[in-house]
Amino acid sequence: MARTKDIASNVPLPPGLQPSAIRRAIDYMEKELSGLVEIYYEQANVFSAIVGIFGTRALNEFSNYEKHRHSDTAQQRFPDLCRKGFKTNNPRHCLESKGSKRPWAIQSHYDHPGWYIIWRYLVDKTQSFEAGKSVIVWRVDVVFLEKSDWKYEKSSAGEGGGGRTHTFAVRDAAKKLKGAAIYKRTDVIVRDGKPIPRNGHGTEAENSPASSD
Repeated sequence: MARTKDIASNVPLPPGLQPSAIRRAIDYMEKELSGLVEIYYEQANVFSAIVGIFGTRALNEFSNYEKHRHSDTAQQRFPDLCRKGFKTNNPRHCLESKGSKRPWAIQSHYDHPGWYIIWRYLVDKTQSFEAGKSVIVWRVDVVFLEKSDWKYEKSSAGEGGGGRTHTFAVRDAAKKLKGAAIYKRTDVIVRDGKPIPRNGHGTEAENSPASSD
């Protein structure tokens, strides 16, 4: 269960979005995603997309943000969610939900300005963090991004097959995300770019890279 003490009180959030809604979303996501963990071992990138989808579903249920009504465009364009009563052309009231197993990176197929919520997760098949949970959301970042925060990364796909389609990534993401963690488990630290359990002494400091590039 997401602990209240792990919720920050001074992180800017999209208008009307309450920390309690994020905490309830985490509980829902961990429960539901733990039943889908085998997908992670087949294709981790697909699983990260699923995490983002479940984040959208959870906030649609527990917050004043609603899932984009036009499913044909919601799957392709910003935003995933919009504040109830507001139009999707107002980025200050729009929210994109993304899942990532990486501690700092933010990637997207578009460079839209607006609010982004990134559910940082780890897979714990031994359930050493919590019994009955194979997926743990260990940090949640919420940040407003301008179009200028994004940089284009061209496709690495070739005629022979394989490679990644073109994406946009946030410039200097670790710096941009400083102070943006609305939720952060105190029993998880980052070591060499990987989230791991904190030791019993609780004295290890989280090491963040100067840049996620």
